[in-house]
Amino acid sequence: MKITNVTVFPLVSQRPELRVGKPIHPSWWGYDQTLIRIDTEAGKSGWGCTGVRWEMAEATMKVLWPHLIGEDALQPESVTERLHQWTFWYGRGGAITSYIGAVNHALWDILGKHTGLSISRLFGGRYVEKVKPYASMLFSWPVDEMVGSLESGLERNFRAFKLGWGTFGRERDLRHDEELVKTARQTIGDDSELMVDPGGSDVFWHGDLKWATEAAKMLKDYKVTWFEEPLRADDVEGYKRLTEISPVHIATGEVIRGRLNFEPFISEKACDILQPDQTICGGLSESRKIWQAAYDNNVQVVMHGWNTAVGAAADLQLSASMPNGRYLEYWHPAPYVSGILAEPLLLDDDGMLPIPDGPGLGIEIDEDAVVAHGQGAEDFGAL
Repeated sequence: MKITNVTVFPLVSQRPELRVGKPIHPSWWGYDQTLIRIDTEAGKSGWGCTGVRWEMAEATMKVLWPHLIGEDALQPESVTERLHQWTFWYGRGGAITSYIGAVNHALWDILGKHTGLSISRLFGGRYVEKVKPYASMLFSWPVDEMVGSLESGLERNFRAFKLGWGTFGRERDLRHDEELVKTARQTIGDDSELMVDPGGSDVFWHGDLKWATEAAKMLKDYKVTWFEEPLRADDVEGYKRLTEISPVHIATGEVIRGRLNFEPFISEKACDILQPDQTICGGLSESRKIWQAAYDNNVQVVMHGWNTAVGAAADLQLSASMPNGRYLEYWHPAPYVSGILAEPLLLDDDGMLPIPDGPGLGIEIDEDAVVAHGQGAEDFGAL
């Protein structure tokens, strides 16, 4: 079944109001997402997701597509590994790796549709049928907007919440940070899980080991499940030390690309929870290898997922196929998740999310909604 075409779909409706000639602030990267659809001669198509701006697709296509068109769509691992090898001299990581990951998603989706099996079954079987989704949102100050988002999440039956970025850790005032966390805990009650993400991959992040240690002690008082990215992304030694002394679990890994770069965090136990992002690190095949290595070394994996319905579906399929699949990051509110599906992903009465078991990714994309979220994409620019 030969690959005949690849179509790029920008998702820009959640970008800030910036136009061509004005830079988009780096902290807004999460609002830039891109979907691709791979078509085949047999009429079957598959969807993939990359957490990279769609404008980069043009340059990436010139590199990847000559090695992709005409290839066998039923060999996702073989095709994408060849793409990694053929693009070695362009540099590992970055936009090329992200788009190879999107290709990998789409090819697994096609193989699933061709066989009638979900990706989790193609991976050898399902260990779990449900995971706990946590509503992922931003801290805000004043707290009114944050409280409103938490309350809307409770109304949708979420029983776990992650708050990130905003002013947490940026005021250099632990009392300010504690007020944010205290307000969140009071809003969601003691029966819901709470995670905190200061965003150590932000530009020129200043949080160091001493700050993170004191913050972790404070977070323990509010029953925080994990403390995410409190240090710069590449500070392996810092993470190793913090993991040893922190009274709460330490999580990191969302900006790391490629399985080899995760190795120090796994072998040196530099975190309690590893968080690869499929839309960045190389797709399902790469993430599966990372998760297996982490599992073999008794490191929990929770996929990072501030992206789209395609990314969420891929995370669900991977989680189902691993013995310790437990959580799903669910962007809330989620225009690129619930807003582009023909049938939304729905939580049950216990706040758990059943994992789709239909062919491929197990979801149906509303292409009209995807196109609508891409309207005006050409009006934005990086420079």
